[in-house]
Amino acid sequence: MLNQRIAFINDSFVKWDQATVHQMSHSFGRGSAIFEVLSLHATDTGTAIFRLDKHLNRFYRTADLLMMEIAFTRDQLGEAVRETVRRNQIRSGFLKIIGAYTDVAFGVLPPERPLDISIFVVDPDRDLGGLSFPFKTGTAAGISKWRKLDPQTVPVEAKAAANYLNGMVARNEARSRGYENVILLDTQGFVAEGPTESIFFIKDGDVFTPSLGTVLKSITRKSVIEAARFYGMNVHEIRVPRNWLFNAEEIFFSGTPNKVLPVRQIEAHLIKPTPGPLTQKISKIMEKIISGHDKQFGAWLTPLN
Repeated sequence: MLNQRIAFINDSFVKWDQATVHQMSHSFGRGSAIFEVLSLHATDTGTAIFRLDKHLNRFYRTADLLMMEIAFTRDQLGEAVRETVRRNQIRSGFLKIIGAYTDVAFGVLPPERPLDISIFVVDPDRDLGGLSFPFKTGTAAGISKWRKLDPQTVPVEAKAAANYLNGMVARNEARSRGYENVILLDTQGFVAEGPTESIFFIKDGDVFTPSLGTVLKSITRKSVIEAARFYGMNVHEIRVPRNWLFNAEEIFFSGTPNKVLPVRQIEAHLIKPTPGPLTQKISKIMEKIISGHDKQFGAWLTPLN
């Protein structure tokens, strides 16, 4: 089905197979592409985009941090996102915005011009053979020998392609030891996050998550925190010590594909029950929000029209 998808490239809509870039481009060779991944959800009133405004804000924030220029206004880019979803007629799935330097370049510095902007949408069931998010069984995670990028080396809040090599090598290392997922510590030894997920802990009935500074300013993380607090839970953002990975009552990941993914095992340590009661409660809250059935959070969903 992917070859039937329509992509947005700058000011044009093209067939999926026409969205190509030379392998000697700066963003391919130097990792200078920036991106956002958004989720699309089927609601009673049609397809809706989860927190489009926040994702656009972060996209522009990433560009600012990396001294990049985007030729589109937020409103123009937002309309391009909606129109790309309309043209592909997807009810639920994922959308990716990419900013890249597509010119052939040999030097470390990129071309002095605005980024090329592209937008892609996919239905994981029809286009990718389905994605497995085992909520009932949870996921098993190893603790990586690699540390999270230090904020004094690169801006870790930037959603930049090069930054994700860190998560890739960490997950590969954990997978080689038989784990489905991985947890990275920061360079001071505190818990940071997964390769593409934030992490949450339940202790004594309260919710905890690593504080900002060494982790991505995740929009799903922010959403879980806001929703949990709205429904009366105590949520704390702190420096989480490593030993919490082995004595928390419940642990879960959160990210764009799975708003709440329980963790059943860390290294040899089993977490029981999985999913735990508070993890289940938060998951139900998020499911109600993304389906459009929680009017308190209706503004988080952007309709196509």
